[in-house]
Amino acid sequence: MRILLVEDEENIRDVVKLNLELEDYEVITSGNGKDALKKIEEQHFDLLILDVMLPDVDGYQICEQVRLSNMEVPIIFLTAKDTSLDRINGLKKGADDYLTKPFHLEELLLRVNNLIKRSSKSSENVLKIYTFGNNKINFTTFVAETINGSFNLTKKEVKLLKLLIDRKDEVVSRQQILQSVWGYDVYPSTRTIDNFILSFRKYFEKNPREPKHFLSIRGVGYKFNALQ
Repeated sequence: MRILLVEDEENIRDVVKLNLELEDYEVITSGNGKDALKKIEEQHFDLLILDVMLPDVDGYQICEQVRLSNMEVPIIFLTAKDTSLDRINGLKKGADDYLTKPFHLEELLLRVNNLIKRSSKSSENVLKIYTFGNNKINFTTFVAETINGSFNLTKKEVKLLKLLIDRKDEVVSRQQILQSVWGYDVYPSTRTIDNFILSFRKYFEKNPREPKHFLSIRGVGYKFNALQ
């Protein structure tokens, strides 16, 4: 089992890495958010351990971006941010567990072991198909069956759909979309997002000129409404 440990404090990173390796896990480490996202994009991991306060990109942002394309990998926050609001925020972002510093190594190891066992049993139950109105999106095959026909979706389209669906009935800002879908190194123009929304209306709306599902909120961003 491969674990990505993202921690910018070297002494904590080394101690946790050593103890996980003693439990026969393969551990890859990272000290900053951008590097962690690159590793996640390029490699397979069975579990992520994330600090929150990281250089470049924080742990909450990493978790949220991972969840747009991967709902299966278990994520544990290991952080000094210990208020109830911090914990709630971490779980809302998609984490499976939240452990605050200082922590007991034995407790961390038990939580890691339990999450990996649970993940292997529940991976088949992850939502793979989403329906709204007379539309159906398959997040595994990237195929959308809609009132206007069948369409093959791109990876970016699927990520943006996932973000909007996860936050249905909430306004998602353009900045949040750029960070979550396009990442932190390349920022396209907001016109690019507009074009994606226009495509979604073409795919899923009965009347693209009077959208009911993919709404523009002037000066802010976009909102997904599942109800007709």
